[in-house]
Amino acid sequence: MLKTLCSKLRRHHLLLTKTLQQVVGHPNFLKPYCCRFLEHTLLPATMKTMDESDVGISCYISNLPGFRGILKQRYSDFIVNEVDLDENVVHLTSLEAPKECSENKDVNISDQLNRSYVTEIESFRSLAGNSDADKLKAFIDELNSGADVSDESIVLSPSSDKSHRTAIHNFFKERLKFLVTDTIDGVEDQSKCVRVRLNNDRNNGRGRSSRKRKDRDDKRYDSRGSDSWPGHLGKFLRFHLFKENKDTQEALNVIAKMLGVQLRSFGFAGTKDKRAVSTQRVTVFKQQASKLAALNKRLIGIKVGDFCHVKEGLLLGQLYGNRFTITLRGVSAESEDIIKASAVALGKHGFINYFGLQRFGSSSVPTHLIGAALLRGEWKAAVSLILDPREGEKNAISTVREYYKESGDIDGTLRQLPRYLVAEKAILQCLKRSPGNYLQALKAIPRTLRMMYVHSYQSYLWNHAASMRVQKHGFDQVVLGDLVYSKEEYKVKESFVAECEDVNDNNMDDYSNLDEISETDLPEERNIPVKVINEEDLKSGTYAIEDVLLPLPGSRVIYPSNDIGEVYRDLSQKDGISLTETAHKIKEFSITNMTGAYRRVFQKPKDFEWELLSYTDGTIPLAETDFDVIANSVKSKVREEDPTNGSKELPADSSAISVGGDMLSGKVRDEKINNEAGMQSEKSQSGGNAEESQMALKLSFTLPASCYATMAVRELLKTSTSVAFHKSLND
Repeated sequence: MLKTLCSKLRRHHLLLTKTLQQVVGHPNFLKPYCCRFLEHTLLPATMKTMDESDVGISCYISNLPGFRGILKQRYSDFIVNEVDLDENVVHLTSLEAPKECSENKDVNISDQLNRSYVTEIESFRSLAGNSDADKLKAFIDELNSGADVSDESIVLSPSSDKSHRTAIHNFFKERLKFLVTDTIDGVEDQSKCVRVRLNNDRNNGRGRSSRKRKDRDDKRYDSRGSDSWPGHLGKFLRFHLFKENKDTQEALNVIAKMLGVQLRSFGFAGTKDKRAVSTQRVTVFKQQASKLAALNKRLIGIKVGDFCHVKEGLLLGQLYGNRFTITLRGVSAESEDIIKASAVALGKHGFINYFGLQRFGSSSVPTHLIGAALLRGEWKAAVSLILDPREGEKNAISTVREYYKESGDIDGTLRQLPRYLVAEKAILQCLKRSPGNYLQALKAIPRTLRMMYVHSYQSYLWNHAASMRVQKHGFDQVVLGDLVYSKEEYKVKESFVAECEDVNDNNMDDYSNLDEISETDLPEERNIPVKVINEEDLKSGTYAIEDVLLPLPGSRVIYPSNDIGEVYRDLSQKDGISLTETAHKIKEFSITNMTGAYRRVFQKPKDFEWELLSYTDGTIPLAETDFDVIANSVKSKVREEDPTNGSKELPADSSAISVGGDMLSGKVRDEKINNEAGMQSEKSQSGGNAEESQMALKLSFTLPASCYATMAVRELLKTSTSVAFHKSLND
């Protein structure tokens, strides 16, 4: 009965919203708060797919009419290039390893054997004594005799002096690089011995001649004796990662497996869109450029290049932002002037700096609802929101969720659960060990992911406050009680955070790439001078509309002193949450334990450019990617170097000769992408007839990190930015 009542209330709610739109006649209206707590706590599983207004995205800056345009019809329509802290745009320009990086620094054993090493052995005698020197001489003589000693070693005399053992390790590292050493336990208690063997496994024990660990006394040789990393090179190799239709973590996982290293060896400044073509900087610890460059022939949809060695690895947040090149296809409006006026207005006035739909997921259970349950301390409810069946999911996943809900069979569910459902898997594994301990199960989720739920709720409050600010006070002037960065104390340089645009192709059910982003996803700035606008500030005109800020709730932020500050308190109270008192003792799920942050309400795109294009073939890219530039350069070079080629054109895939990998270029590669996305182009049925001409709008601009390019597109089109909506346009 209660569900029926709430269903009726929702229908009345939607009717009221529609009526308000008709009465006001403008999209700048705020969705009412009516019955929100009932919706969130009682009916999450029956909710429709999330709409922008559900998360506070409801206003626009301009009064211009919108127009039709398809976002991300193909991956090459959404190009993202990272912008570093010096505001340089990161491009992939070369796939080759530079000579100074590609030199092989490994020791060539055959060149170093067949020597007596009399001088080295006598030096070692003075360091380690006669007994150990004799052992070393016998071992080297055996090596020189041609005997197979790949599985043999010598153990030097016990030594309790760590500095002495270090000196021995360094001796081999500097004087006898074809041998490797490590430290093992001696026969006597607390005694240590240095062990020496031939340095013949370049892969840390994974070579053909290596033995299993259990056959080596469960003690793996360390790398101190064999570490011949050149002193003149930085310990981190920095390179540019180019990828198509892959998120950052997925691409680095592939590279890590090929190199045989751990994923944690890599560092990057921010995650990039999955459904896009992107280029970003990455660092990896102690790797040669030649090894990474060699991977290009095997990598599909991924390329690496522009190598250089640096002293420090990249950390999340070490970027200014991103340069976007976005192509909207199938553009149509009542007149071309509407499109031109909208583009000019976007460059002049910018857009409302909302957190986009990607922030909240795409299922019928948005992440901010889970965050709200955590903040209320409703552990069982939060677990149910994560595990229960939800509308709009793939049949295979829905079947697994239904199976668990009906049977409660954890083992059976785990066997069927897709690997990428990290949160669900972690919860079930914990509940198997500790039935009924829902809090412990939630803590089993990787911390960065479980914190994203709470951060999502902060973003939800911010979006609603931003909409109310635009609805009540417009976008052309600062008003009494607004928040701004103070210009009186000192000039603030904002430190932006990792771009979260389309982290999972708008599918928050795929958590595989969230392990490293949430810590800096919401900046918790400290000691930033923020002030409330007063009458004197208004008279002086010191602050402009682009200076206006709104807080992300936390213990160290202040709220606007005007009516916008009440939005936070009213909305959170309707959701059963206090912004000043915690409902439980679990700090990580409490807003009062978070520092909070500030975010600009209005954002202007930097270096904004736009152009209208006409096209007839939907399979031809309308913007060049970094890979296309390299491929075209290779084609030109081949033509110049082949005097017999004359004016003949090279095959379409000729760029693959040097740029390798997927053997794709230009039109051919993009057509493959199109088919993979399930959007096959319509071909003309009559062979020689040209296809109908269509219009596209190409935009290029730079945004600080954490700003959503899709929100800029929304300001243009005046339509939803959801993937489902644009897929329907494409269909």
